[in-house]
Amino acid sequence: MPGGREPSGPRVSDDMTVEVALSLMAGARVDHLVLCDGDDRSTGLITLARLAVLRGSPAYTDRIRLRDVLAPTG
Repeated sequence: MPGGREPSGPRVSDDMTVEVALSLMAGARVDHLVLCDGDDRSTGLITLARLAVLRGSPAYTDRIRLRDVLAPTG
């Protein structure tokens, strides 16, 4: 992450599905997850609020991965 500071919180693979992430967040009672790539480098942060909005959208499917949520749109 820029600035050399790593965000704190549970670190998960960015290929995790949104469904699994939501379940993990509920079990861990956290409001965000730190996403990591295959080399365990932080690639971003995802919040429970963002995933909840996504899950409620008509475009949502249970195959969406966290890296897809962070991907730039348009």
